[in-house]
Amino acid sequence: MTLRNVLVVLYDGVQSLDVTGPVEVFSGVARCPGEGGYAITTVSPGGAPVRTNSGLTLVPDGDLESARPGPGTTLLVPGGQYSARCEPRVTDWLRAHGGRAERLVSVCTGSLLLAEAGLLDGRRATSHWDVCARMARDYPAVTVDPDPIHVRDGSVATSAGVTAGIDLALALVEEDFGRDVALLIARHLVVFLRRPGNQAQFSAQLAAQTARRDPLRDVQQWITEHPGGDLGVEALAARAALSPRHFARAFRAETGVTPGRYVERVRVEHARRLLEDGRDGIARISRECGYGTPEALRRAFVRAFGQSPAEYRRRFGPRPVAPGP
Repeated sequence: MTLRNVLVVLYDGVQSLDVTGPVEVFSGVARCPGEGGYAITTVSPGGAPVRTNSGLTLVPDGDLESARPGPGTTLLVPGGQYSARCEPRVTDWLRAHGGRAERLVSVCTGSLLLAEAGLLDGRRATSHWDVCARMARDYPAVTVDPDPIHVRDGSVATSAGVTAGIDLALALVEEDFGRDVALLIARHLVVFLRRPGNQAQFSAQLAAQTARRDPLRDVQQWITEHPGGDLGVEALAARAALSPRHFARAFRAETGVTPGRYVERVRVEHARRLLEDGRDGIARISRECGYGTPEALRRAFVRAFGQSPAEYRRRFGPRPVAPGP
């Protein structure tokens, strides 16, 4: 059995779910028969209890200054309400010792701490959508990708906001112990499978703004409810009682995306859910999502998720049930 080390850095103002979400995932391996698991240690500056941004108090196992990550250690840096420059003890320690960990992992704005320590220079990284622009401005040596829920660049992995830390932790468990173990933990936590890292931080409905005018809001709702319907500009414009040209301009002005881009996002998300559900074949899913042919769906899916629908289903669809005796 394999036992791996996870070292979690705590500090005042830390986001509690950034800590407890991944810790619940890592600790879940111990419940899987035949597996080893993770030895999880929490540390803070001075070893003092910390107060999270929601008011909870966390009592660490030890003192940050005495901790020394090394080979075989996953160093986890959660986010919090304060900027990197407000936690100099943490960033100084990360600058001195963070690069010695086998894997360096951040959740949410924990990436700002890594960036301040110089540990993301020359790497691709992500963070909570609300700080990505600031991160790109303040740390130009970092290639900031604001879209994915988590990004892996060599031994460094960064994730988007809060619950994305669970997805990243599940991906690390899959890497260490296999897909079946990660899936078992996801089911125990009532997480429906795990989202692939290149999935967008927002659904189409959240990524786009909600239109101000009722006809355009109604069109957005219609698109969501009828992904397999006629969603061309002319048809949508008629539904909004606008000319196609006026509709296209108004839709983009009020939602931030073109009608065609919005429709594609809705359709690939619907296809993704159907692939995870596993009841329908790819040809039927293609028709239901408005693509007509599997090849058209494949092209759109590769653009959105970097993999084919068949590959996505193999990785994230339901596992086949073994035949009974």
